[in-house]
Amino acid sequence: MYEKRVKELENIAKEIRIDILNMCHKCGENNAHLGGCLSAVEILTVLFLEVMSTTNVKLPEAKDRFVLSKGHAGIALYAVLKQIGIVTQEEICKPLRGLNTDLFRHPKRNPNKYIEVSSGSLGLGFSYGVGLALAMKKKSFTERRTFVIVGDGECNEGSIWEAASFASHMKLDNLTVIVDKNGLQLDGFTNQIMEMDNIEERWGAFGFNTVSVDGHDIAALSRELTHSYDNRKPLAIIANTIKGKGVSFAENAPKWHDGFLNDTLYETALKEINNANY
Repeated sequence: MYEKRVKELENIAKEIRIDILNMCHKCGENNAHLGGCLSAVEILTVLFLEVMSTTNVKLPEAKDRFVLSKGHAGIALYAVLKQIGIVTQEEICKPLRGLNTDLFRHPKRNPNKYIEVSSGSLGLGFSYGVGLALAMKKKSFTERRTFVIVGDGECNEGSIWEAASFASHMKLDNLTVIVDKNGLQLDGFTNQIMEMDNIEERWGAFGFNTVSVDGHDIAALSRELTHSYDNRKPLAIIANTIKGKGVSFAENAPKWHDGFLNDTLYETALKEINNANY
C-alpha cells in the first residue's frame, strides 16, 4: 500500500474515532461500549475502505459480505458506514435507544445498511458468517468473500469452535475471520478468565490458515487481508489491538468495556484524538 493511501486511511480512522466519541457521549448514563469500538477502528477502516467490494449493497453477487459478531462494536461500524455513504450524518446524530432510533447500540439486521445479522449474543455472528460463506460458494459467487470480526473474549464461546470446525471441513477459502485480540472482555482481562495467548495455534488446529498482525497498523492489515491463500482453507487473522485505543483513560481499562462518557471525559477524549499522531 502506498504511503499516501496509508496516511489517508489514518486520517479517516481519526474521523471515525471522533464519531464514536460523539455517539458514545450521546448515550449518556445509559453507557456505551467505548473500549471495544476503539480497538476495532483500523480493522473496520481497512475492510470497508480498502479491501471489500461494497459498490452495490442490493446485489448479492456484487458485494463481499461482512458480519460484526462482536456486536458491542456496533457504534464503530456505523461510523465506518458513514464514511462510505451507507449511514447518514442524520442517523449518526439520532439516539441509540428509543422510538426514534435508526441505529442501535448492538446492530439490528438491515442488509440495505450492510448489517447482515442482528448481533450482540456472542458467538452467533460467526456461525452466521460461516453460513454466508457456504451459501456464496454454492451460488458460485467465486469472486466474493465473507469477513467476520470476533473478539478474543468471544472465543470463549463453544459455538465459535463448532463453526470453525465446520468451515474447515467445508474448505471455505472465501471466509476470513478477524479476531480483535484486545485482551479484555466484559468481566475483565481475558488471561484471567480464559487464557487466549495461544489463540493463533487454536485456529490453526481447527484447520485455518493463521497470521498475527498489529491490529492498528493499516498497511499490515491491508497486506494480510489481500494476501492470496490458495490451499482451500479459511483464514484467521489475529489482530493484536488495544482496547480503548487513542483515549488514555480508556486504554486497557476493563471499566470501559461499557462506560459512561460524561462531559468532562468526552472533552478530554476529543482533545486526545484530535491531537493524536499515530
